Amino acid sequence: MVEALSRKDRFLYTFERKKVDHLAFSPRLYYWYGKNKSYLKPGRFRKRGQPACETEIPKQYLGKTQMEIYDLLGATPRYVWETMSIPLTSFTLIPNPLKVRPWFHKQENGAPVFTLKTKLGKLTQVNNPPGGGLGGFPAEYWVKTLDDLQIMKYILSNAHFYVFSPFVRYAHWKLGNRGVVSGFTLRSPYQRCILEIMGFHKTITFLKRNPTEMEDFFAFLEEKDDEVYRKLARSSIKILNFGENIDAGLTPPRLFEKYCMPYYERRVKELHEAGKFCHIHMDGMLKDLLPFLDQLPFDGLEAMTPAPAGDVTIEELKNAMGDKILLDGIPSTLFLPQYSFDAVREFTQKVLNTFSPNLILGVSDELPPNGDIRKVELIVQMVEKFNP
Repeated sequence: MVEALSRKDRFLYTFERKKVDHLAFSPRLYYWYGKNKSYLKPGRFRKRGQPACETEIPKQYLGKTQMEIYDLLGATPRYVWETMSIPLTSFTLIPNPLKVRPWFHKQENGAPVFTLKTKLGKLTQVNNPPGGGLGGFPAEYWVKTLDDLQIMKYILSNAHFYVFSPFVRYAHWKLGNRGVVSGFTLRSPYQRCILEIMGFHKTITFLKRNPTEMEDFFAFLEEKDDEVYRKLARSSIKILNFGENIDAGLTPPRLFEKYCMPYYERRVKELHEAGKFCHIHMDGMLKDLLPFLDQLPFDGLEAMTPAPAGDVTIEELKNAMGDKILLDGIPSTLFLPQYSFDAVREFTQKVLNTFSPNLILGVSDELPPNGDIRKVELIVQMVEKFNP
């Protein structure tokens, strides 16, 4: 019989491969919470129980902070930035009008336009206007030409990575025994290019037509990242997530093996030597990448998306992952109104039986705005009864 553990110890013991009394349950609620404005008090600001996304919210969750909701559920928060708006790190451009001058305006349709002016030239990124499924995401990326790559190098040379140690200490205190302070690294050079700097089309095109210049840019980013991992290794952040958002359609096997795997191996080794645990966020179509999962150096894999959300089954994931820890496992689609409580119960039981004890149960990868929080309550009850 294992003695009763705190939510923090359940989470940490899972990474340490120690026996737990119950599995850690760590659903990420911030998307559901923010979109439904659950922080507003009932009455004057909203009708009791009336949500923004057409799913009834039990009254005990209205007007509460996220941490209060986690306490009501007996669940474990994942990231303090999401749950308490505590920033732990930042990769920031040093304001210096003699080197890089930032400028911002909006187009007539409300689309935000960001410009960085330097002595080598300027770069511009245009985001989609607010509203709709793409609001806030880039419609036009920074780098569009080979010359832009050189300008981006110059800009990033004037940027630095910071760990906000006072906020980290505050996060440890604020979380207490409710969870482990976890943070994020930067994305790998390839993923950073397709998601943040160039977009998928330009990255792939440049790799085909200008491989030398692109690989030189990857090498520059990796060298710049030395500062990142040196500071993370010295920090008191215990668990670090590589927020890669891997999808085999954007990062196919050949590119994943060539550009991502060596980066992961080097950086995870550095963090392991500093006593950290690491996991990677993979939340897209993954079938083509299954052969690589057991080769990855990470302790755990986060947000793996089985069907009906993704293109892999639970059994395929388990066979490919080996004994790595799965973080999450229950597709977010099952929390939508068209799926029954019985469907959630059946799927959750299958995940518990398949991955325990190497499992931190959660939603792959966030509870959607019109998700039913009562299904989360159901999972809490199942976890409490399950013997890991």
